[in-house]
Amino acid sequence: MGQMAVVDPDDEAEDGLTSGWQRGLGWIAAACVLVALIALIAMLGFSSQQRDDALKWQRHSFEVMVAVRSIEGQMALSEATLGRAVISSEKKTARSFYDEWRRADAMISGLQRLTAADAEQAALVGDLRRVFDERGKALNNAALYLNYGQNVNALSALHAAGLENHVARIKAIFREMVANEQATLTERSGKAQGLMDQANTLTTTLAVLGLLVVIGAIGLGWAAIEAQAQRRRARATADQETLRAEFLEAAVAERTSELRDANASLLAEAAEREHAEAQLRQIQKMEAVGQLTGGIAHDFNNMLAVVVGGLELAKRKIAAKSGDVERHIDNAMEGANRAAALTRRLLAFARAEPLLPQGMCPDALVRGMTDLMDRTLGERIKVEIISPTDPWQIWVDRHQLENAILNLAVNARDAMENDGVLTIRTGNATLAADEIGESVAGDYVRIDVSDTGAGMSQDVLERVFEPFFTTKPIGKGTGLGLSQIFGFVRQSGGEIAIASVEGEGTTVSLFLPRHKAEHAENAGGKSPEASGHAPGVDVAGLVALIVEDDPRVRASTAAAVTELGFTALTADSADAAIALLGEGHSVDIIVTDVLMSGMTGPEMIAQISDDHPEIAVLFVTGYAAEVDDAQAFRGHGVLRKPFTIAILETAMHAALSARPRAPAALAAE
Repeated sequence: MGQMAVVDPDDEAEDGLTSGWQRGLGWIAAACVLVALIALIAMLGFSSQQRDDALKWQRHSFEVMVAVRSIEGQMALSEATLGRAVISSEKKTARSFYDEWRRADAMISGLQRLTAADAEQAALVGDLRRVFDERGKALNNAALYLNYGQNVNALSALHAAGLENHVARIKAIFREMVANEQATLTERSGKAQGLMDQANTLTTTLAVLGLLVVIGAIGLGWAAIEAQAQRRRARATADQETLRAEFLEAAVAERTSELRDANASLLAEAAEREHAEAQLRQIQKMEAVGQLTGGIAHDFNNMLAVVVGGLELAKRKIAAKSGDVERHIDNAMEGANRAAALTRRLLAFARAEPLLPQGMCPDALVRGMTDLMDRTLGERIKVEIISPTDPWQIWVDRHQLENAILNLAVNARDAMENDGVLTIRTGNATLAADEIGESVAGDYVRIDVSDTGAGMSQDVLERVFEPFFTTKPIGKGTGLGLSQIFGFVRQSGGEIAIASVEGEGTTVSLFLPRHKAEHAENAGGKSPEASGHAPGVDVAGLVALIVEDDPRVRASTAAAVTELGFTALTADSADAAIALLGEGHSVDIIVTDVLMSGMTGPEMIAQISDDHPEIAVLFVTGYAAEVDDAQAFRGHGVLRKPFTIAILETAMHAALSARPRAPAALAAE
């Protein structure tokens, strides 16, 4: 009979207890592993998120650097476009500059949005914006001049813009921004690498735990498989992000290389442009000098032909004892006077004609010219004068303003072919800065000279202020009229504008600064040519001291003074004149040149005025550009060369009548 197996209840109970303990321990272990697994998965997800954020900020840094380089290239392209426009004088190309510059402005706005979260970079972009706007204003002046056809001014404005430090400041801002982003990129790259290492470590730990779960508990195998799958996905994502980062880095490197090449090309083009500009400036200088020289030579040769011919004929008539000498001398004098008038026009155009300003009412001046304009323009030209109810005063050279208005009236007469209406309108105007030309903001008096003539085409309007440019037939005009008026108005601190429509007429507007003094007085020298004849003065026994460094002019003036009845003393310099006075010579009037080697005439008079206040003074000048301050003449008369003996007599009598009374005469009374 077989034996029956006997199971010990205690052993069974012990096995059940052991099995329960093992199961409990297994569940506890499984729970711990599960908790650890969950914790590791959460940490891995957080690490991956941080890594993604770091990679995103890396891309942001690359985008900022690419934007900076793009703006730099766009600005260089805009300036190159403007340079080509100025050199080629093409307005269409200038408009392309505006488009390119606005594109750069939009790119800066995009950069502001990119850097809004970075206070330091945002501040740099703000600085970039300010410098960019300043640079735009400097370049817009050149484009504006080009649009109005003032090519020389456009070139000057472009050259002036090139002397500004805007480009250096912009480049410095670009370098600082790129340096900041590179430093940030380095920091972010290190952080991203650390996060990737951390993710790899967590993945490895997760794999080990998965292996332990597979070995220790079949029931947790699915967790291990899932963990492996997650690890593969994470690794694939990391690889994908790595590839994207490498691709972006390669794209940035390629773009940087392109920008470097473009920058080198722009630098070469800038050097070439600078060379071309230098050549163009030289060519324009030579053309201007040639045009000016040719015009002056043509007119002066005509006038000298009259002078030389008249004098030679007079000499022959004198030798033949003919009675027709005076007519030839008069012709020579007329030629000489025309040459003097041309010289004065040239000085006014060059802004070298000495201005003798005084306060005046422009309306009274215009109405006082009515008779002169009637005689000049003829009976078929109707002159209308329109005035404001409360006219402002101006501070200008009366003689120059009269010449300017008369010149405009003669031009209008020719444009109307001696039949039409000439309107002269005076009024008050307030201008903003640069509203008319380069006007300074403030109050101005406006003088409009309008005609009903043929008008001008746009091509003629663009050249009306050029010297020796005229639409009149040969021999009918020098082409210096409007350029002379332009120089006078600018020299007086004002502006000039011209508007014309073909077939409807032309209006020339002079804008002269308002003078707010209640009682304006002449602060400069008084022009004896415009003052008429002074009261007669008995010159018998009076001594005149002639101070002139040119021996021929000195001898001629001394002879003229002697002819007028004075006793003449001469000095070839201011020092010599002071020495003569120091020797005790009695002098009643000093006739002195303004510009001389060494001490000038005004400086000499200022030095001796305290010791000899009773001596009358008359300044004589042909070019007083170096005496900028009209106060230097101290209220004495100023006579312009050349002059006739009659004008010299009038000026000397006026100076003698205006001199202070001598102390001896006062004591005698």
